[in-house]
Amino acid sequence: MTDKDFTGQVAIVTGAGNGIGFEVAKQLALNGASVVINDVDEELIREASAKINSLGEGITYHVAGDAGDIEVIQQLIDVAVEHFGKLTIAIANAGITLYGDFLTYEPSALQSVMNVNLQGSFFLAQKAAKQIIRQKTGGSILFMSSVTGHQAHKNLAAYGMTKAALEMLAKNLVIELSEHHITVNTIAPGATLTERTLEDAEYNNTWSRITPMGRPANVQDVANAVLFMVSPKANHITGQNLVVDGGWTAVSVSPY
Repeated sequence: MTDKDFTGQVAIVTGAGNGIGFEVAKQLALNGASVVINDVDEELIREASAKINSLGEGITYHVAGDAGDIEVIQQLIDVAVEHFGKLTIAIANAGITLYGDFLTYEPSALQSVMNVNLQGSFFLAQKAAKQIIRQKTGGSILFMSSVTGHQAHKNLAAYGMTKAALEMLAKNLVIELSEHHITVNTIAPGATLTERTLEDAEYNNTWSRITPMGRPANVQDVANAVLFMVSPKANHITGQNLVVDGGWTAVSVSPY
């Protein structure tokens, strides 16, 4: 990306309190976009918004709440339109990972994972698409998938299922949204260094050992891919998935 590639663009990024979502929102703002960010943790998303605004590039507003909640999703659309007059990019980054053995996995855990990962992504895309269609401006929708949607991973049957579903959703929406000049794609990160994953003292060493490129991704690696896929440079790419994993899915060595 070059400076100000996103001038005049208005984006929503869910799950942006920290990690990949925060970096995506920050990079969009640094490149000229106006951004509405979301996280379920009110204090965290307020701090994230303040950090991005302190950089002096772009403008960021925040909405706290569950990204799987339809009312929160509508609020995100409303804030974007109220403050910036339009919406052109929607990035469904929010997701939850609840590890569990398949044979003992609880219905409540499955519903929680599906509520955020699938319902939240589906209806953010739906409501964003409706707004973009009303504007007749065209735009981009991006879902955050995962390598676990491609390769089996221990204790992540439910999570991997939702991520594979998002990739199929992106393909299906090509049929319905292309005529409105809306691209729909997914990014599938592999192991990535974030605040959450670094809570595991062995995470970096383990994934450095089994990743062909010799290290797990950092949040900038994933954000770079996201920004490309929602930029004008990718306006003829739709229904596609981009894996960002340092080659791990080519060999699929288990961390266990």
